[in-house]
Order: sequence, then structure tokens, then C-alpha cells
Amino acid sequence: MQIQSAADIVSKIAQDPQFAADVKENPGEAISKVAAPMPLQSDNWIYRIVVLSLGLVVLVTIIGQIVLMMSSGGAKFLTEGIIALASAAVGAMAGLLAPAPGRA
Repeated sequence: MQIQSAADIVSKIAQDPQFAADVKENPGEAISKVAAPMPLQSDNWIYRIVVLSLGLVVLVTIIGQIVLMMSSGGAKFLTEGIIALASAAVGAMAGLLAPAPGRA
């Protein structure tokens, strides 16, 4: 049973006397052994997939812009939707890759 809330800890202490004794002896260690892992801190693939996806959005946007400019005879053709997609993707990547405050 993985612990995900305080109610789960109380329930496990009531059901498991060995766990209750471990919590009395060293609460931090006992609870960390049964706590559910936090995927955003332990799984680097989540960030890799997100950064790759956002990077692809930026590349497809740039390539799409070049194709649109070439098909319109070289005229400056820039739609608001393309600007919004590229800006959002670049901003999201910057937010993901920048160190969190206090963790730098």
C-alpha cells in the first residue's frame, strides 16, 4: 500500500503495529519508505518528452512560416496564430528549463 495522504498514514498506523513502532522511533524515515514516489521529481523522461514536444512545435512553426512565405511569392506572411504558437512554446520551454527559485 502506497501512502498518498495523511489519512493513509493514520490508517496504516492503526493496521500495522510494526509500522506504528517504526513511526514512533523515526517518523521521517518510516513514512518516506512507504510514501508514493513523486514522478515530477524522480522521472526525467517527463521533462524530456515535454521539451521535445515544445521544440517540435517551434520547429514546425518556423518551417511552416518559411513554406508560407515561399508560397506567397516571398511576401511577408505572418499569421497571428503562428506567432502565438511559437511564442507559447518558447516561453514554456524557458519556464521548464529555468531553475526553480530556491533550488538553483
